[in-house]
Amino acid sequence: MPAVLSTLRNRLLTRRALIYASSSLLVGAGATFYYLNSGPSFPPSTKESRRPPPPWTPPSRFTNLQALKTSSQHEPFDLLIVGGGATGAGAALDAASRGLKVALVERDDFAAGTSSKSTKLVHGGVRYLQKAIMELDREQWALVKEALKERKVFLHTAPYLSHMLPIMLPVYNVIQLPYYFAGCKMYDILAGSENMSSSYIMSRNKALETFPMLKREGNRTNPALALFGAVVYHDGQHNDSRMNTALIMSAVKHGAVVANYAEVMSFYKSGEKLSGARVRDELTGEEFVVHARASSDPACPKPSSSVATPASTHKNIVAPSSGIHITLPNYYAPKTMGLLDPATSDGRVIFFLPWQGGVIAGTTDAPAPLEKDPIAPEEEIRWVLEEVRHYLSPDIKVRRGDVLSAWSGLRPLVRDPKHAEESGTAGLVRSHMIYVDPQGMLTVAGGKWTTYRAMAEEGIDRAVKEFNLRYDLAGKDRGSQIEKCVTENVRLIGSDHWGRNMFIGLIQRYGLDNEVAKHLSDSYGDRAWTVCDLAEQYDETDEGGWPLHGKRLCDLYPYIEAEVRYAVEHEYAVKATDVLARRTRLTFLNAQAALDALPRVVDIMADHLGWDLSRKKKEIRNTVKFLESMGLKREVVEAQYKDVGGVPEPIPRGWRENLVVGSERNLRHAFSSIATGFGFFGHATPEQKNTLASGTVLPVYSRAKFDRGELAALRAAFESVATETSSLVEITTPPVTLTASTTPKLLPISQVVQVLQHVPGYQDLVAKGLEKDLQYVIQEAGFQGYKEVGSRSLLRSICGDLKEITFAPAGTKKQRKAIPVEKSGGGV
Repeated sequence: MPAVLSTLRNRLLTRRALIYASSSLLVGAGATFYYLNSGPSFPPSTKESRRPPPPWTPPSRFTNLQALKTSSQHEPFDLLIVGGGATGAGAALDAASRGLKVALVERDDFAAGTSSKSTKLVHGGVRYLQKAIMELDREQWALVKEALKERKVFLHTAPYLSHMLPIMLPVYNVIQLPYYFAGCKMYDILAGSENMSSSYIMSRNKALETFPMLKREGNRTNPALALFGAVVYHDGQHNDSRMNTALIMSAVKHGAVVANYAEVMSFYKSGEKLSGARVRDELTGEEFVVHARASSDPACPKPSSSVATPASTHKNIVAPSSGIHITLPNYYAPKTMGLLDPATSDGRVIFFLPWQGGVIAGTTDAPAPLEKDPIAPEEEIRWVLEEVRHYLSPDIKVRRGDVLSAWSGLRPLVRDPKHAEESGTAGLVRSHMIYVDPQGMLTVAGGKWTTYRAMAEEGIDRAVKEFNLRYDLAGKDRGSQIEKCVTENVRLIGSDHWGRNMFIGLIQRYGLDNEVAKHLSDSYGDRAWTVCDLAEQYDETDEGGWPLHGKRLCDLYPYIEAEVRYAVEHEYAVKATDVLARRTRLTFLNAQAALDALPRVVDIMADHLGWDLSRKKKEIRNTVKFLESMGLKREVVEAQYKDVGGVPEPIPRGWRENLVVGSERNLRHAFSSIATGFGFFGHATPEQKNTLASGTVLPVYSRAKFDRGELAALRAAFESVATETSSLVEITTPPVTLTASTTPKLLPISQVVQVLQHVPGYQDLVAKGLEKDLQYVIQEAGFQGYKEVGSRSLLRSICGDLKEITFAPAGTKKQRKAIPVEKSGGGV
């Protein structure tokens, strides 16, 4: 036996054997690399992308409503879909492309809820993969594999609305590097031929070159650790509500009849089965009956309504979970690289992603009640900011005033009706669920944007089987068997004649600004030619003479007035919120900019829809209320609008004009009010002092700037707790035990907060995270441990930074121009 082993060893170690082994290894490595990097790519530019596509005008909303009203028991729709979010729109396209006669009604606007408030990712879910491996969970494994397959289809069917995005995982502990890299490689392998691009390791220098905002030294758990490197993997990103609109319009092009602001009030039965529904037009109040052979309800988180659900268990299906996101200026992250924190302070995952010229940070995860347009809680906004600070360089101040928009979305977590009464998570469905109740209502619930198409396919397959649906195509016999799903190869409207260089043709043909042309190409695909046809030409007297077309709604963003006209004429927009939030994304990028653009949007829509003054006033009021759910404070709106005879109009305000505002405004401009209130300016009148004492009238000052009176007021507050022998105020981060001989007096952070609470305007700030902001300021300023900080340094440096990061900027246009914030114009 030893002789045999020796002979075998000698033969294996020959030169020829080693050459064969090395060659096989190289071929295998090359094949693996090609396999993992042969994923989806952009379609090539063609001659068709250089010229306008064939014209197509969808039927109007009025025409669709008439089609719904004319349905009857003898000529019903094959399928009535209730809900126009991602799942409902995907199901409508799936059914219509198979030849079914489809009707879709939505009580609000398309994508008005969860489908427009996502993280904007098209992803398999790296955190689900981690759970699948660590917990040996086959269900999670299948969920990731399905999502990775659908990710490729998603990018193929809507190439102009989605793209690949590299995402970085910073590594501060060398032990984490092989763990993260192995996980990302498993993610690549599981995707197989659907993989987008291989994950890879970045050195420290390359990571800082790519993401210069990244913190070099210290992480959350160990401040002594330095950045070691990073692991980069790839996922997809998309424009969610524009994607939803493209699905709706594609379904219409395939023959579906759709209507937004059409609420189902009750269901009708024929025997024991559903045969239709009574629908109410929310704009006119008219009610009518829609007859259908089958009904489907994509169960999404939505507040209760007057609709009579056909099964008592239906109300228990949705178990909503709230996730908040914030939008920051684009200088917080590079344009082509996102960041993932896989382990936040409370064990959750947070993304930090460039999107549409801004940066999205989120998300949280907490149970929430069902409500329309929920408002993001202030404590969750500050938690996200706190997590962002852990990864950004100390020379970048993460300021509350840089939050341009903040919104809360409800995740459609679902509970199987068969286990609806079980407590905990035993009855929760992790992917999606399809349920048919005894009365014939088919419900599709759960899932996420990435898997919308697979959910729709499975749902329509089930409907065809359960309700015995047949063809309704010209030339086809009604008895013909329905074909299988074809949406894997159905490119959405706008994709057929789109190319990556199409925006150049728009510039050359219409004389558009470069940024505007790129935005139109990436938002509308080949329908951008139609948008440009609606664009008004600039006056010849305009300075510079360029661009020739494309008047912007807001100077800071590439949205133009022609998009409002296109949304009304071609995309069923009937309210100002439809345009500002879902046809364009201005409210998600900058709530204040949306407020500034609102009057012009209402005027354009009024011209096309024939609104009178009363309707215009109603639109402004309703949109302002919606903007509160996007993070815009009510007092900011009150500061910009006044009610003259019931007509909302902008307030013409000067730089330091006094305002009558609420308590939140008092906090925002607390420093300025302190100065005037104590009389340090010398020019405050007795009336001003008396009014200030009542807490209603405040002068407006710029952010992070002190007047002499402000410093004097703060100094007086701090010196009131100093020792008699010295006015020097020192600060230290840990609590300090003081003795009678201690001079000067040391103040722990908690006592600094107590001192500020006695200064007018600061009484309520503890609940808003002032203590954490103060800790952050002291740390980033370099004051650690027991290092001494004089009163002048404290007041000018620390309190100056504290003011800058804690308070949002004032809201007037003149102030925002005087204190520019790139791509922001002021926070919310």
